Amino acid sequence: MGLGKQIRLNRIFGNPSGRLCSVAVDHLVSYQQGLPQGLTNVPETIATLMKGKPDAITMYKGMAEHAWGPYAGSIPLIITSIAFTLDDTIMHQLARPSECIPLGADAISAAITLRSSREGDYLKMLAGIVEEARPYELPVIAHIYPRDFRNGPRIVHDPENILWAVRCGIECGADVIKVPYTGSPDTFREIIATSPVPVVAAGGPKADSLLEALRLMAGVIQAGARGATIGRNIWGDPDPARALLAFKHVIHDGLSAADALTQSETAPLP
Repeated sequence: MGLGKQIRLNRIFGNPSGRLCSVAVDHLVSYQQGLPQGLTNVPETIATLMKGKPDAITMYKGMAEHAWGPYAGSIPLIITSIAFTLDDTIMHQLARPSECIPLGADAISAAITLRSSREGDYLKMLAGIVEEARPYELPVIAHIYPRDFRNGPRIVHDPENILWAVRCGIECGADVIKVPYTGSPDTFREIIATSPVPVVAAGGPKADSLLEALRLMAGVIQAGARGATIGRNIWGDPDPARALLAFKHVIHDGLSAADALTQSETAPLP
């Protein structure tokens, strides 16, 4: 690993815990549900999230260029590069590593899906981004989602498919791999043990409650993951900054879900 990449990864995993609690505000065409509640005004959402001091934030280049200026340099910025839909109708690269460097990004994220006739195309796209990023010492964070097409395309979380997703990220040369949580600390731990690069968890669909989302995250940390990137379970909460604080307590401090929730409710915010 070159010095430039090491510096950027050290920023991203800069918390003393060595783990990452980042927030994604890059929900676009992939979700096919229009603008979700909490992201109708992204600059406003970012301002709220910054009160909770995420370890990094992920967004597309357009929003970064127009909304990230007030926070530039305060925390790591990760630029999202790929837009896709679960049925493969859309599969396009919207940003290249060369565009991320002038934006001051610390990493580029590449989201791909697996388990369809287009799997090879996605892997080729990820491998290409890794190669393009190499001269810039820009880390590549692969967001990899295996699917099941029975009863319509959906993301799956079973250990066999998550293990395959992690292996695909390794073989394509990703520096960090984000995958859905299997739901079991034991099976997730076994998968993490196979990876020579950090594995972080996806925040997942909106949980029934913040407490339930925190319980799942406690399992992720128990399994030995290097953290998580969370979206809907933070900015979809009525109080995003405090939801972020609660996740940070679980990820960085190892608190239980209940204790993390209690701590976040009493912590002062700027």
